[in-house]
Amino acid sequence: MAQQHLEPTDPVSRHVGPVTGDALAGYLRAQATEFLRALRLHRESGGTTAAGAGPGAEDPVDAARALRRSLRRVSASLHTFRPLLDPDWSESLRPELAWLSGTLGMEHAYESRLERLLLALHRLSGAVFPAQHIAGTAPDPQHSGSPTHPAAPDRGNLTVGAAKAGALLDRQLTLARTRAHSTALQALGSSRFHAVADCIAVLASEVPLVQSAPATDLRPLATAAEERLADAVTALPLVTAGHPYNAEALIHGLSPDPAPHPQDTPWHQVRLLLRLHRYAREVLQGTGAPVDVRLFDAGRALDRHRDASEAAAAAAQAARTPRIAPATAYALGVLHADQRHEVEAARFTFQQSWQKHPVST
Repeated sequence: MAQQHLEPTDPVSRHVGPVTGDALAGYLRAQATEFLRALRLHRESGGTTAAGAGPGAEDPVDAARALRRSLRRVSASLHTFRPLLDPDWSESLRPELAWLSGTLGMEHAYESRLERLLLALHRLSGAVFPAQHIAGTAPDPQHSGSPTHPAAPDRGNLTVGAAKAGALLDRQLTLARTRAHSTALQALGSSRFHAVADCIAVLASEVPLVQSAPATDLRPLATAAEERLADAVTALPLVTAGHPYNAEALIHGLSPDPAPHPQDTPWHQVRLLLRLHRYAREVLQGTGAPVDVRLFDAGRALDRHRDASEAAAAAAQAARTPRIAPATAYALGVLHADQRHEVEAARFTFQQSWQKHPVST
């Protein structure tokens, strides 16, 4: 998914003039206000699907996305600028924000994962799948000119198993999505959620800064976030990602081990650190600053990396279903390999984006 907020152009280190804790307080108040607005819209929609919303009603999917967006920004700011905030308050709120954001995001994640996998099966086999999952969607642009495209599978055998593989994925991921929806509804009605909402409501008017915050420059803390990102990127195997085909990663990806792919973890960490860096820049320079294409493209590549990695894991999990037909298992294996190739394509794209010089104004 493309980022909803684009990035400022100037690097943090080039910002001129002090930006103090007052700017942080203003940013947190704005994000808290956005959360409360999104919560009101979500409640007005009844948490139903967009098709069930009344005329002129806000799409609850958009409202939930706005909730998560504000939660991520508040949580990231509490992390990056924690020396300027009341420690007891911030350390108790951060895990609650992570819990709520993760809970609200799972339903959409399962829906997107199923859509991605069915589209890939259709592309690989030509099989037709339920219209509600693939109608109105476009192929991933990374498939055109992808530097890591798998060898052509046996189309005949794949077509035989693809329909059953798609049906199996549909059952498993639709069930997971339904459970995630129920979990989100339960969370929104829980006392734990109301406690979080109360804290954010207070935050909209009063930010618990430490006494020295109004006179403290935010730039060193933002620069530290940028340096942590740079260090994590330096530790990535960018030389391997710079090659059009990473056979070692594919071999590991075909392992029967159900644990998360060991090569993916540092890339997921870079994605999180890039997000922290982006949000720290927003605090310093505002959300309306010009776009940094380098960061935008790098973030989008890491989002695709995450999506393909999770889709591959879902295909592998489905392949471990007991007593499935050999043709179904074959189709799921091809699908898994295809998504691991998409992981490598995303790494290659990130490497290409990151090596570009930052744009300056």
